[in-house]
Amino acid sequence: MPDTVLRPPREIERVIIRFAGDSGDGMQLTGDRFTSASALFGNDVVTLPEYPAEIRAPAGSLAGVSAFQVQISEQPISTPGDAPNVLVAMNPAALRVNIEALERGGVIIVNVDSFEDRNLEKAGYDDNPLEDNSLDGYVVYEVPMSSLTRKACGQLGVKPRDAERSKNFFALGLISWMYTRPIDPTLDFINDRFEGNERVIEANTAAFRAGYNFGVTTELFEYKYTVKPAELPAGTYTNITGNTALAWGIVAAGVQAGLPVLLGSYPITPASDILHELSRHKNFGIRTMQAEDEIAGIGAALGASFAGQLGFTTTSGPGLALKSEAMGLAVSVELPLVIIDIQRGGPSTGLPTKTEAADLLMAMYGRHGESPVPVVAAHSPSHCFWATIEAARIALKYRTPVLLLSDGYLANGTEPWRLPTATELPDISVAFTTSPNHTDDDGNDTFWPYKRDHNLARPWAIPGTPGLMHRVGGLEKEDGTGNVSYDSQNHEHMVRTRAAKIAGIAADIAEIEVEGDVDADLLVLGWGSTLGAIATAVDRALDDGRRVARAHVDHINPFPRNLGDLLSRYEKILVPEMNLGQLSKLVRAEFLVDAQSLTKVSGQPFTALEIEEAIEEVLGD
Repeated sequence: MPDTVLRPPREIERVIIRFAGDSGDGMQLTGDRFTSASALFGNDVVTLPEYPAEIRAPAGSLAGVSAFQVQISEQPISTPGDAPNVLVAMNPAALRVNIEALERGGVIIVNVDSFEDRNLEKAGYDDNPLEDNSLDGYVVYEVPMSSLTRKACGQLGVKPRDAERSKNFFALGLISWMYTRPIDPTLDFINDRFEGNERVIEANTAAFRAGYNFGVTTELFEYKYTVKPAELPAGTYTNITGNTALAWGIVAAGVQAGLPVLLGSYPITPASDILHELSRHKNFGIRTMQAEDEIAGIGAALGASFAGQLGFTTTSGPGLALKSEAMGLAVSVELPLVIIDIQRGGPSTGLPTKTEAADLLMAMYGRHGESPVPVVAAHSPSHCFWATIEAARIALKYRTPVLLLSDGYLANGTEPWRLPTATELPDISVAFTTSPNHTDDDGNDTFWPYKRDHNLARPWAIPGTPGLMHRVGGLEKEDGTGNVSYDSQNHEHMVRTRAAKIAGIAADIAEIEVEGDVDADLLVLGWGSTLGAIATAVDRALDDGRRVARAHVDHINPFPRNLGDLLSRYEKILVPEMNLGQLSKLVRAEFLVDAQSLTKVSGQPFTALEIEEAIEEVLGD
C-alpha cells in the first residue's frame, strides 16, 4: 500500500530519539533494535540506555521509567546527543520524567491509551497534559498504540493482556516507518529471538507491521524522514556495547598472550554482563567462575595467575572496595592480574544503574601501604576492547595487578565498531622461567623468585616446575631470594623498587597528543567516557572561532611521560569529569598547574553543550 505521505522523505543529517516507558514495556529492546537497524543501514550511532534502579518498581510509577536514547547520523558522532528531537512516551510517567530533556519544539509521540486517570495520578499529574495546553511548545502525536496492538494481535487469537506486551514493537514499527529504517533486520530478530514460541513471534510481528502500516496509512504525520548512511572506513562492522567489548578484549588478550584465562567474578551492576558474555567463549580457553563473593572472585583470579594463567576479575565500586586487601597481596607477590571496575554512582549502593567516574582516587590509593598499581581508563564502548588488551599487556610484562576503569555509560552504551583483523592485535606473550636463574656462593644453581629483569619485573615460574620451588605471600620478601624478611632496610628497598617499576611503565606507553588549536590558551583535559562530549564541544567551539585545544588521558598511573610539559604550555586547563574533581587533584599535585574542575555527579554523562558553555565561561565569552 503506498504511503499517504506523498512527498519524498525529508533528508536530515541526524536525529536523536528517546524511547521511554515502564520497566516492563521493553524500551531497552525497542531502542536496541532501532539502533541495530540503523547501524545495518550504515548510520553512525551512539546510545544511552537508562535503567530504573528498582527491579520491580510499581507499574506506571516515576521510579519505574526505563529509557533508551539513540543518536543516528550521516556524519561521525561521539555522543548520544544533548537533547532528544523525538520522545516516544508509552505512559504518563515516561512523559513526565523525560519531557525536560526534550528540545523545545521537539516531537512527542504518546501512547494515548495509557493516559487514563489512574496512570495520570501515579505520574503525579493533576490534569491530563494532552489536554491542558502544557505541551503547546511541542509537536504532539497521539497514537492509540495499546488498542491497535490488541486489535492486530487479537486476529491471531492472542488474549488482550498478552497482546499488550507487544506494544513496544508497534512503537518500533511506527518509528521505523517515520525514519525509513529497513524492516527485515527486525523481522529476522523476532524470529531468532523467540524461536520455538510461534505465538509470540506472530504477535510481535503483527504488532510491528501494525505500527509500520499505521505510519503508511495515517494522515497524522506530514513527513517521513531519512538519514543517509555515514561514510565510515571500509571493513566489517558490528554494533557493540562497552561490556561486550571488554569481554571480547579478555578473549583476545588470552589468545595473544597464549595463556588460558580465568575470570573470577561476583555479579554486580553494571559489570555482570561481562561475566555473562565471557561464559559463552569457553572454546577460547576461557574459564568463568561466579564466586560466592567479591573477595573470592579476586582470590581465584590471583590464584590462576600464580598457576600460570591470565587472571581477571570484574566488579563495580562497592566490590572494588572489598577487593582492596587482595589487590595489596597481588602487589606484594608481583603477579599479573587485571581488575576491571565498571564505575557507578556511589557511595555504598548509591545509584547502581546510573553512571559516575568517582573511583579514580580509590583506584590510585585504595590500598594500605605504598602499593601503586597501573591504572588504565577506557574512553568509548569500542575502546574498551583495546584498553583490556593494554591492561593485560602491562600486567603480564611487569608482573603487576592493573586496574582498568570503565563506567556505566560506556558499559551499556553502543557504537559501530570495525572488527580488527588478527594481524592488528599485539603480541603480548611472555616467557615463563623454566630453569634456575642464580648461582650461589657454593656454585649451586638455584632459583631467585625476586631477581628482576631490566623492567624490574620478577620472573614468573609455574608451580611444580622442577628446581624452581619458591614461596609467595603477603609477608615482605627479601630482594632476590624471596625469603620472608622483616629487615627495615630491605622493606624500604622493596617498596621503592615496586614503585620504580610502576613509574617506569611511563616509558612504555604512548605520549599524549593534543587536538584542536595546539597554540590556544585553553586546554580541555579529559579521561574516561568524557571523550565524546569533550570532542564534540571543542569542535563546536573551534567552529565558532574560539581558540581551544583538547587532550585525553587513557593511562592515569603512570601518566604519559610528556603530560607535564604539555600542561605547562597552557595558561588555562579545564578538566570535565563525573566526580568532584579527582583528576584535577592528581594533575595539580603532580604538575603544579592550575587545573579548573567541571564536575557532574547526577548519574548522567556530560552533554557537549555543558562543556561548550564551560569553555565559553573560562574564555570569558
